Amino acid sequence: MEIHFISPFDKIAQVTLNESILGRANRNGIVNYHFYNLYDFADPPHHSIDDSPFGGGVGMILKPEPIFRIIDKIIDENSNRNKYRVLFPTPDGEVFNQQIAKELSLEENLIFISGHYKGLDQRVRDEFVTDEISIGDYVLTGGDLPSLVIIDSIVRLIPGVIGKIESAETDSFTNPLLDYPHYTRPENFRGLKVPEVLLSGHHGKIENWRQEKRFEKTKTRRPDLLAKIKN
Repeated sequence: MEIHFISPFDKIAQVTLNESILGRANRNGIVNYHFYNLYDFADPPHHSIDDSPFGGGVGMILKPEPIFRIIDKIIDENSNRNKYRVLFPTPDGEVFNQQIAKELSLEENLIFISGHYKGLDQRVRDEFVTDEISIGDYVLTGGDLPSLVIIDSIVRLIPGVIGKIESAETDSFTNPLLDYPHYTRPENFRGLKVPEVLLSGHHGKIENWRQEKRFEKTKTRRPDLLAKIKN
């Protein structure tokens, strides 16, 4: 997969995507990250990337020229625009979920536009953006963190990125129910003991216990998920 990251502050993404599992995916040749700083594509001599909105109002709007130039460059260097999904994290987008992550993990080329300030010139959204995504009903100072959240959830689903893909397939939201409790050694820590069933070696009983715990947690914390299953 090729992931292109557009932002005025691309170093935020560079630090994150070079670490841990995401960085290893890059070093192993599974995912390639490309970073584009808006200031590098803005008009000299001031290299301004934002301006006040037409019609008045507070805040500044990201200008279209730098973003158009970056996407033109990506398309020119890779010849076919139709192969790209262009994602713009925004509070008014579709709420992100595991199913969308799974769908996007099958793509070969993704472009992320990280917005800042009051907004993004609508012409960019109209011309290039294929997916407008929200990571929740709240507002952040910029689109870098939402982009990274989405990238993290996508990349981990690509075969070869995590040790066993089965681990990702049993996560909350991949399974219709939330995840069950997990325990590891020691068996007894400060008087806190691991449930006996997990030490029994009886795979059927362990699976039943885990499924019961999934149901209990989902019923308590996310009853809306149970309603979706029934429907």
